[in-house]
Amino acid sequence: MTDTMATEFVETEVLVVGAGPVGLALAGDLGWRGRRCIVVERGDGVIYQAKMDQVGLRTMEYCRRWGIVSEVEASPYNRDRPQDNIYLTALTGWELGREPFRSMREDRPPPYSPQKRERCPQNMFDPILQKFARSHPTVDLRMRHKFVGLEQDAQGVTAQVLDEASGRKLAVRARYLVGADGGRSRVRKQLDITMSGRGLLTHTTNVIFRAGDLDALHHTPPGYRYIFVGPEGTWATLVAINGHDQWRMSIIGSREPQTFTEEELKAFAHRAMGKPFPLEILTVLSWERQELVADSYGKGRCFIAGDAAHLTSPTGGLGMNTGIGDAADLGWKLSAVLEGWGGPRLLASYEVERRPVAQRIVSISTANLQHMRSPGRNEHLLEDSDEGRATRERVGKAFSEAMKREWYLDNVHVGYRYLDSPIIAYEPEDPEQVAREAAETAVHTPSTQPGRRAPHAWLPDGLSTHDVFGRGYVLVDTGDGSPNGRVSELERAARMREMPLKVVRWSQGDLPDLYQRRYVLVRPDDTVAWRGNELPKEPPALLAQVIGH
Repeated sequence: MTDTMATEFVETEVLVVGAGPVGLALAGDLGWRGRRCIVVERGDGVIYQAKMDQVGLRTMEYCRRWGIVSEVEASPYNRDRPQDNIYLTALTGWELGREPFRSMREDRPPPYSPQKRERCPQNMFDPILQKFARSHPTVDLRMRHKFVGLEQDAQGVTAQVLDEASGRKLAVRARYLVGADGGRSRVRKQLDITMSGRGLLTHTTNVIFRAGDLDALHHTPPGYRYIFVGPEGTWATLVAINGHDQWRMSIIGSREPQTFTEEELKAFAHRAMGKPFPLEILTVLSWERQELVADSYGKGRCFIAGDAAHLTSPTGGLGMNTGIGDAADLGWKLSAVLEGWGGPRLLASYEVERRPVAQRIVSISTANLQHMRSPGRNEHLLEDSDEGRATRERVGKAFSEAMKREWYLDNVHVGYRYLDSPIIAYEPEDPEQVAREAAETAVHTPSTQPGRRAPHAWLPDGLSTHDVFGRGYVLVDTGDGSPNGRVSELERAARMREMPLKVVRWSQGDLPDLYQRRYVLVRPDDTVAWRGNELPKEPPALLAQVIGH
């Protein structure tokens, strides 16, 4: 039978392929900025297996900007459940250690952010992002639409898309295309972009099961994550995926592929409990844990983001949150170019800035996996003897210390720095000092060094400094209000380029010390683009650099 159905032609500014959290965040940010975009997603948008459950600190700061914090906080997750991470032989066995954390309701933001991390699994978070994206009239979200291929030229990209519900073919013409279509990204393959890294780490099996009142079946005080250690080492984790009656059990596995029957999966759950108990298996997902980063983040007018650009072990909850950072970076840069004030180097900075972040993230995540597997073999672990007790004490103490590196990652979320970016005006610096600052630390120290996230502080009107950022560039003046003609010159230069620029004066309290210089120029993504105690002699030249001209 010959296919005679005509191809429909559709135009937009940005085509986003993939409606997972990264694609939805990008579409929502573009819509928030008034830009037109179409999102195509092969699936129906329903999440059957929540791959993530932590919305990190930096992602929550973006949610604050987008006005959706209250929806994340109102998700169905049990906000009263303690968030302890517990290491044990079985729920009815011996507890080896725990790292206590308050429930979401009791937790509070750290001093360096207006927000805190939230527990909101993907099956709850994606619908919030869908609603956010659809709230903008410029965003067209199309489910059950398969991306087939693309061709690009100097003016734009033409993508072939199949409406799988009707069989209709579409040709989508866009100024730019972003592939946020996951680890097996068709866009990445179309662009012939390779990935590098350690590759396969483990074959892991996730099982979502329902078990009502599971906490009443054992003596271990409740927590969020249970990590099970046997004589052979760490073999599984159990997560309170909704905080009520649904649980995600992950069989960590090895580099060898594995398949299990339903009875075998139930036997794993019974081993974790320490005795048989009734459970209903809802979904099973076998997946490959990998460490890979794309060698390029795009070609021409096409870009990749999220899992399409970096694959990481979920140990630490950094994967999705890093992808949201990609989306937030691309969103304002694409908008700036589409609005006409962003220069040609602006989009080129996307890879320069975000790829090193991903390389750091995947390395940290793999190290976290190694920490989780660090107990190794301990043949006396389950013995009710002096040797067994000594083994459990030794393993528990060492394991508890090793796992702290995964639980305290705020500085990984907010302490990164963009180096070597063409759109950041750097200061002369000591290379050894830069190397020391790039090292991973658990404690976040706010800084206005160019390339870092601008510090948060509460303003007298109850807003955060971050609430002022987002729409355009902001020049922060922490001085005494004395006139400076170069500020006016900077504002005139911005108007000439039709570049959004706002000047704020924050001289109260500790703000001058926190911001470290009298003048700090902050980008729409809260990143410091330049700082100094005096404005440069040629303010227009500074603006030209930071917007990519």
